[in-house]
Amino acid sequence: MAGVPATLLGLQKKSLREQALSALRTAITSGELEPGKHLVETELSDMLQISRGTLREALRQLEQEGLLSSGPRGRLSVRHLDAKEIRDIFGVRAALESLAARTLCELPDRVRVIESLHQAIDVMEAAEEASLEERIESDMEFHRTLCRLTGNETLLHSWNSLEGSIRMSIMFAGLERGVRNMSVNRHRDIVAAIESGDASLASKTITEHMDQAADNLVA
Repeated sequence: MAGVPATLLGLQKKSLREQALSALRTAITSGELEPGKHLVETELSDMLQISRGTLREALRQLEQEGLLSSGPRGRLSVRHLDAKEIRDIFGVRAALESLAARTLCELPDRVRVIESLHQAIDVMEAAEEASLEERIESDMEFHRTLCRLTGNETLLHSWNSLEGSIRMSIMFAGLERGVRNMSVNRHRDIVAAIESGDASLASKTITEHMDQAADNLVA
């Protein structure tokens, strides 16, 4: 089908809702479905070869994730982020990840945590010569790991709910500026602060990291 994003061409018959959700999420966060584009259910259900009921379930989930916005008469379109929204997103990220860093600093035995974070940084370093998609994924996984290691499921769920918006903020800025936020050394500073056990330092390091990242993205 000419002009149709590759991620939307056909699905396997297993877990159609999840496959539709994944395909649409990828098409949005990669820019194949560009910001502001109106989504037509009949077209999408034909492209994905699924029922409109299954499609609607996926679209509702994407709206909850902040990737879609509802306009007049409930018509859905791909969300367009502006500079204020990006700063808001990174402000919430800073709060969540600062809590994560403080929590990790207070653990009596941080050896396992530090090892896991260093492993995540090793993956980031290896991805520097890999594809852009792998670089983005390795960066996201570092921050996801930071939250996961706290054992606070509510915190992790809250961070995961921002993931789509974080990816869209990279699209907004352009990939060149987005990659600047993936500096391995800046992430090593975060791990060093947590390893020190100084909760105030760790929180400050995270906040500065997010402030600089937002400044870069909206510059």
